[in-house]
Amino acid sequence: MIRRPGTVIAALGAAAALLLSGCSATASGPTDDGPVSGGDLVFARATGVTSLNTTTVHNNVSIFTAEQLMETLFTVSDDGKDIEPWLATGYEISDDELTYTVTLRDDVEFSNGQKLTAEDVKFSIDQDTKTADTGWGYINEAIKEVRVVDDLTVEFELKYVSSPFLAVLTMFSNQIVPKGYAGMSVDEFYENPIGTGPFVLDEWKKGQYFKVVRNENYWQKDKPYLDSVQWNVVADVNTRKLQLQGGQIDVDVQPDWSSFDSLNETPGIVAKAFDSTLSWNIAFNQEREPFDDVHVRRAIAYAVDRQAIVDAVLFGNGTPANSLIAPGTPYYDENADGPSFDLEKAKAELAKSEYPDGFSTTLLISSGNTEKSSTAQIIQAALKKIGITVEITPLGPTTAHDAVLAMDYDMTLSGWTMDIPDPDQWTTFAVDPAGGSNSDNTGYNNPEAIAINTKAKEESDPEKRAELYSELQRITGKDAFLAYLYYSPYGFAFSESVKGFHVTPLGNYHLEDVYISE
Repeated sequence: MIRRPGTVIAALGAAAALLLSGCSATASGPTDDGPVSGGDLVFARATGVTSLNTTTVHNNVSIFTAEQLMETLFTVSDDGKDIEPWLATGYEISDDELTYTVTLRDDVEFSNGQKLTAEDVKFSIDQDTKTADTGWGYINEAIKEVRVVDDLTVEFELKYVSSPFLAVLTMFSNQIVPKGYAGMSVDEFYENPIGTGPFVLDEWKKGQYFKVVRNENYWQKDKPYLDSVQWNVVADVNTRKLQLQGGQIDVDVQPDWSSFDSLNETPGIVAKAFDSTLSWNIAFNQEREPFDDVHVRRAIAYAVDRQAIVDAVLFGNGTPANSLIAPGTPYYDENADGPSFDLEKAKAELAKSEYPDGFSTTLLISSGNTEKSSTAQIIQAALKKIGITVEITPLGPTTAHDAVLAMDYDMTLSGWTMDIPDPDQWTTFAVDPAGGSNSDNTGYNNPEAIAINTKAKEESDPEKRAELYSELQRITGKDAFLAYLYYSPYGFAFSESVKGFHVTPLGNYHLEDVYISE
């Protein structure tokens, strides 16, 4: 089975291929018909960049920013479902589907003027793979060896047939950097990375702002349009709103849902909820009683009114969740029958458990987050109706994260957004204890679910993959190792002078396409 250079692969399976087809400065040039050059774009968001080492960082703010500096061989389409060549021009697959030969663009330079070669690709992928125990390297588990064929050709030999493989090459942790980190140590390099992206780092004041300027060596002709982009850390949501309304910033990242409609009605401002793959759940620690009891987990899953959360917390900007896989992700099954709100079923399930009269427990949340706090209060009130007393335990974000990793919790609110256009990244992380994080730090271990997930990732036929993922969604819903809560869009508010701004369902955006029109 051969894929010729110049094609893209649909995320529905390796066998399905498609043909490739501050405030703003005054911009120069015409403003009525298409992109113009110049201008400084300013974002405001609640938190800042913590690290630019995308092989190990688990902070989306850091990841989405680093993507403006460094790029991957392939990228995701605007709708988040297909894969398109980026630093690569195309690929071929061997008949046994175990070898992928990828060709590179011949016009790409790093920001220091160094030409991109296959040696850089091999180095970068190998470095990511080495972080399997500490970072995102597990995503490359299928790779047996990366080989340099010539300056513009790289060969990937796989251990087994892996349908998500090309999607894996879109992963931010597989961004291409110069071989040997251009003579620097890892730490030195990621303080000011050399990449092929549209921008280069100008100034980074940790906890305050992060500023990038145009990469004059960028390979896309006449891009980026902007002179600079700056992300300011503004923790207070009302302050961000006022800054946007006052013209001090151009983009407000995640405005409060309660003010979303009013922002959209403000002259000169656009508030947009972009489609996402973001899902929120209650995670249960199955290594602790009573959450090793499936009837307890099901009881909680049935007891929560998801629509009430969507209405009260998201002000209608979301949908109740029914599945492990979120809409916008390939193979999401809208008919997945994960537990939905049914108080009588909740009581019946608890009656079947070893705790028919209820019990007391805790719900761990990150402090300082209004959405999580409000969600937790609704869950607390819902579970009280079936005899479960919940103490909400807020901890600082870092402390809460460490507690979950250490399995030091009863229940917690857990969120996930996809990073590649294939469900395997999440399903392997969630259900396979060997897949990266002890089954999403829940202790979930169902051999049937693991076997189905493994078979799905090694299946080339999209229809068969769909059947397998539907079965996986059915099993995980029945096991209720997570109580699915809701799917949430990505909320942004921005000046109407900002053009070309689009957020994919994976949460990332291509700022080389953005321009400012007065």
